[in-house]
Amino acid sequence: MKQEVILPDDYRPAEDEPFMNERQAEYFRRKLLNWKEEILSDSRDTIEGLQGNTRNIPDVTDRASEETDRALELRTRDRQRKLVSKIEAAIRRIEQDDYGYCEVTGEPISLKRLEARPIATMSLEAQERHERREKVHRDE
Repeated sequence: MKQEVILPDDYRPAEDEPFMNERQAEYFRRKLLNWKEEILSDSRDTIEGLQGNTRNIPDVTDRASEETDRALELRTRDRQRKLVSKIEAAIRRIEQDDYGYCEVTGEPISLKRLEARPIATMSLEAQERHERREKVHRDE
């Protein structure tokens, strides 16, 4: 069992410290957990809103508009459900000491990229190569 890492409130990972040391790992773990909780909280609010909003609207146009809004909200929630899975996978990588390393090259992912996209699994260069290959195959 790892001991708890204490982080100052103003801590930010820096390039001049060892990559993915305990403080950096804890910083990203907390960032991911907070993000997940925020998404789950929004989901609960949406579900409550959808359940409390099943009213009979006589006007066909208004009803269609409300159905469109509901469908959009459900698609958004589905995307967020997938995002929660990616967040949980990132947290598992932290626990396994694999977090922050590119799954293609094994090289460290830049702290700037992890700060912007904490669920990143590839370095920016590997991600760009992947997207170029994907585009080529899509265009065929």
